[in-house]
Amino acid sequence: MEKRPERDLEPRRRSHHGRWDSDDFFGLDVEKMSPKSQVAASLAVLIPVAIGGIVVLTLASNLWWLIFVFGWVIFPAFGLLVRGIAGLSESSKEPPAANARERELLEALQRRGELTPAQAAMETSLTVNEADEMLEDLAAKGHLDVHVRGGGLFYGLWETDSEATRRELEDE
Repeated sequence: MEKRPERDLEPRRRSHHGRWDSDDFFGLDVEKMSPKSQVAASLAVLIPVAIGGIVVLTLASNLWWLIFVFGWVIFPAFGLLVRGIAGLSESSKEPPAANARERELLEALQRRGELTPAQAAMETSLTVNEADEMLEDLAAKGHLDVHVRGGGLFYGLWETDSEATRRELEDE
């Protein structure tokens, strides 16, 4: 078993001007952080700075200038907060892997009209057993129409009245 380091051992990147990259947030590589951890890291900076600013203004108002000394950290922390929230909203729009497999199966059904589990496995990345289970489940829930032909089960999408009429006209 290979042991991997918990942290990246490479030194932090510097831009060509000698400054830290814009993707670094107080030494953290933002690109490698999940949206939840981006929000948590930004709030870990914003909340103490906000509380400290309120304390300074209320209890030691003659030290108001400290807000300008430590207030600079608000800007990158706020940017990281916005980036994390945007990442959370984008990740909620992406379908889970199970839905992607079902979508792949339904798209194959739409292309071919009818499928057996073996044909579904050839058209998609599913195995025959996975396709069979998914097709049976969709049929049991009433989402698919099942036909028996030549001893085999053919699964298809339900036809609307206009599609059935059009198919009858094509057959004549």
